[in-house]
Amino acid sequence: MAKPAAEAASVLSSSSSSSWKESKFGKAVFAILGIMLTLVTYGVLQEKIMRVPYGVNKEYFKYSLFLVFCNRITTSAVSACALLASKKALDPVAPVYKYCLVSVSNILTTTCQYEALKYVSFPVQTLAKCAKMIPVMVWGTLIMQKTYKGHDYLLAFLVTLGCSVFILYPAEADISPYSKGRENTVWGVSLMLGYLGFDGFTSTFQDKLFKGYHMEIHNQIFYTTSCSCIISLTGLLLQGHLLPAIDFVYRHHDCFFDIVLLSTVATASQFFISYTIRNFGALTFATIMTTRQLVSIMLSCVWFVHPLSWEQWIGAVIVFGTLYAKTFLKNPPQKPSLPEPTGNGATSPVKQNPV
Repeated sequence: MAKPAAEAASVLSSSSSSSWKESKFGKAVFAILGIMLTLVTYGVLQEKIMRVPYGVNKEYFKYSLFLVFCNRITTSAVSACALLASKKALDPVAPVYKYCLVSVSNILTTTCQYEALKYVSFPVQTLAKCAKMIPVMVWGTLIMQKTYKGHDYLLAFLVTLGCSVFILYPAEADISPYSKGRENTVWGVSLMLGYLGFDGFTSTFQDKLFKGYHMEIHNQIFYTTSCSCIISLTGLLLQGHLLPAIDFVYRHHDCFFDIVLLSTVATASQFFISYTIRNFGALTFATIMTTRQLVSIMLSCVWFVHPLSWEQWIGAVIVFGTLYAKTFLKNPPQKPSLPEPTGNGATSPVKQNPV
């Protein structure tokens, strides 16, 4: 009787293991396809809206702050619905002014990103984003008093070197629709430096501000994006760009659909990003994001006919080679230790590092 029971247990265990692997594989495919589809689509639409003319008169959409407003109001509405559906409290967990500080920095980041597309190509912009580890390290040292090892600085230097080569040696045929020549490159690079600086500050300051506040991710997103909506709308009104932007979208229906789709995939990408990190960790997420950037550059080069010089190919190899090395050379995460007993015989929770 013992032998059949053992065989049955073995079959059951094998079936359970197979089912778990299939479930894990399905989740991985869902996460990868979700991130790749939403963010690659986002990149293509971003370049199309800012660099491709609309209508028979070949008009360019120039109101980047309007795109920020549309993205933020969509994300804010979805996060509010998620909070209500889950019956979570809508009350702010942190002081509202802290959400506003993150919002201001985030708006400046996104505006620099959209404006830069007027002067540099999407492949240049995407590769330049890979250099964000430099400002993150600088802000981390200044705000969080973090320390970094020698190999961190070496990897950051190699990425910066590859980005510099890619930006400084563009193909002669790749010309911005807004201006030509060296002035175009200098202004575009200045906007990308602004993007990197503000983006590094946003993530570091957000980490510092919201540390210790136990909040749902939708709560944080809702209040941050709500503040962004108010600030970006105020900016549009002060610049007098709100009505011209609405008029442009009204006259060019294809631009309207592009903006709606851009806001939709931008919001959906937030779900896939948190889903991936929660189920597979930051290491897998970093690998997917690096691959996504590479795919975005290749797709942009084909779709919008951006020729790459041989120097740019070398720069791209240096950047992505360094990023993949940084991802795969990380030490494997250690297993968490068992909770230590406290004085009264209870156990204290294990402290986990933030993702």
